[in-house]
Amino acid sequence: MALTTAMSTGGTTAHNPTVAFTTPPNYAARLSHLLTVNAFKPLWCPTLIIQPTPSNLTPFLDPFSAIAFTSRTAIQSFIHATEPLPQPPLSPDGPTFTVAALGKDAELLDRDFLSRICARPDRVSVLVPPTATPSSLTEALGPGGGREVLCPVPAVVGVEEPPVVPGFLRELRAGGWVPVRVEAYETRWAGPRCAEGIVRRSEEEGGLDAVVFTSSAEVEGLLKSLQEFGLGFEDLRRRSPGLVVAAHGPVTAAGAERLGVEVDVVSSKFDSFDGVVDVLKVTLLRT
Repeated sequence: MALTTAMSTGGTTAHNPTVAFTTPPNYAARLSHLLTVNAFKPLWCPTLIIQPTPSNLTPFLDPFSAIAFTSRTAIQSFIHATEPLPQPPLSPDGPTFTVAALGKDAELLDRDFLSRICARPDRVSVLVPPTATPSSLTEALGPGGGREVLCPVPAVVGVEEPPVVPGFLRELRAGGWVPVRVEAYETRWAGPRCAEGIVRRSEEEGGLDAVVFTSSAEVEGLLKSLQEFGLGFEDLRRRSPGLVVAAHGPVTAAGAERLGVEVDVVSSKFDSFDGVVDVLKVTLLRT
């Protein structure tokens, strides 16, 4: 789906609630589509840009017992890194190798992906924890027993690294794993004017009805840009009375609160964006 920054998607009318979202480009089309088909007017203002850096990923998996993906971008970066290899990075002989991912991200771990990893795909086991959080992933992996787990994570530029990844690595160590951190992609602040669409809309009659955050880094990116306009988040609330702040899961909600942004509604089903859209429907489309 083609997206236009800070513009609504066609097919909506003036009474549709305007929902701003700060999701990076690689996730934006999916969330925009869900908002549109559920009678919202999406307003996309990305505060982060994500760029894969697959060259940082090791082409050899034999030293590891598992690879733990905590984002869709990490999986995509790994796929890009393995595409030019003359042979799969994991030898066909050896103990079961575990590939772990969260929620809908695991859709990418299909038969083609497993074949890309190993010439004998039955050596590879896919693990998807029941709850889409890094902590749940650590618990699902079980005791590490001193084994190594490859952890493709982002390098964060322009905003502070959220505590999620460092916390995940600590939990792995506490579980007996030896996590090997690899910066497989870059999460970068989208720049001082990335909040312009939200600021402009908040000045218009009707203003904003809601803003959705899908990571705490997005929140920080928005706050930094608002400062460039001489504003704080409370100015958005003042301009748009009744503004609903929605978080995609408790980890994002906790990060927003830590940055001083009060969250009104939190998705309890956060393995996909359907959950946060559902809570917005309950909150904004009540009859």
